[in-house]
Amino acid sequence: MNIIKYPRQEEWKTIVERPHLDVSQLNAVVNGVLSDIRQHGDAAVKKYEAKFDHAELNTLAVSESEMEEAEQLISKELREALVLAHHNIRVFHESQRFEGKPVETQPGVTCWQKSVAIEKVGLYIPGGTAPLFSTVLMLATPAKIAGCREIVLCTPPNAQGKVNPAILVAARIAGVNRIFKAGGVQAIGAMAFGTESIPKVYKIFGPGNQYVMAAKQQVSLHDCAIDMPAGPSEVCVIADETSNARFVAADLLSQAEHGTDSQVLLITTSETMLNEVKNEVELQLQQLPRKEIAAKALDNSKLVLVSNKQEAMQLSNAYAPEHLILATDDYEQLAAEVVNAGSVFLGHYACESAGDYASGTNHTLPTHGYATAYNGVNLDSYQRKITFQHLSPIGISSIGHAVELMAENEQLYAHKNAMTVRIDSLK
Repeated sequence: MNIIKYPRQEEWKTIVERPHLDVSQLNAVVNGVLSDIRQHGDAAVKKYEAKFDHAELNTLAVSESEMEEAEQLISKELREALVLAHHNIRVFHESQRFEGKPVETQPGVTCWQKSVAIEKVGLYIPGGTAPLFSTVLMLATPAKIAGCREIVLCTPPNAQGKVNPAILVAARIAGVNRIFKAGGVQAIGAMAFGTESIPKVYKIFGPGNQYVMAAKQQVSLHDCAIDMPAGPSEVCVIADETSNARFVAADLLSQAEHGTDSQVLLITTSETMLNEVKNEVELQLQQLPRKEIAAKALDNSKLVLVSNKQEAMQLSNAYAPEHLILATDDYEQLAAEVVNAGSVFLGHYACESAGDYASGTNHTLPTHGYATAYNGVNLDSYQRKITFQHLSPIGISSIGHAVELMAENEQLYAHKNAMTVRIDSLK
């Protein structure tokens, strides 16, 4: 872990900077796979499943018998946890429902918005070292609430051609329509272009490695919308002398175990707390099954000592973290200063894990500094706002001349005439 004490503001750029990877070769590989999927459909998907996931598949679709089998393979306790988490996620996202109200902007001119669900959405759920069944709930639950007609899920199988059973159970609980055995770039291409088995969708959601992220960005140029650009997962913890070093260390490690490229940042006003957290991290790290992964992530972590809370919040806002934990007694005061963050956790007991699994907020969040411009997945992510307007003859009288004048001065005379003929019809 890298300790930085009282950095000058001109040094902040280095502190908040994310690693820059040379993705030219990666993008070329991704482009080749996507082109193959576009041209050869299911056959190409199966080829890459054999190559990358070592699974020889006769069919890509998950069968009903496999869904039933999955129910028997997970414990009763895990299923109850999934149901509890789904309930909380549903309650929180249902509170985001939009109701458009007609507004009369001028006499006889009425405008309003209507929220309409995206008809077909695709969810990508990583398998790999950490099968993210929690992400199934996070992505499928708001899609179902929004009213998406078709919810398609792709996730990589294991070498035996089986999908993690908790992923399948979570998908059933959350209301996924169809599930397919496809991972990585081939899954993104299949949902973006459509194949013989996997339907084309209008928007793709979900996390993934750098290949998946590159594939999402490439298909978003011409073929399919995506939830957001993304990079490795990250957390920033702000601590002071009131913080619990054991809690803070656990929070840093919970992020570090995501992957070797995960990012961890501690900002504190207390040198004593900094040292206590450093020692706690070293102690807790040894107890983790994924300690090798977490240790590599910690190699790039930063523990930063600053002069005061104002400086701490300014540095955090400059970093724009995916997850921000305000592990202090005065969290309400600090929360008012948050400008850039994906999701914020307040006080000593709100750990990132709560939001990752079961508090109700969504854990699909902007990373890599994109929290300066993007929000996390929410109900609106699955909907479009269509505007409507109605003009009566009184409305023509209210705004007609202004429209004519503005169109004429933009030299768009057909625009002007569309209004003029209506004005003339009222004389």
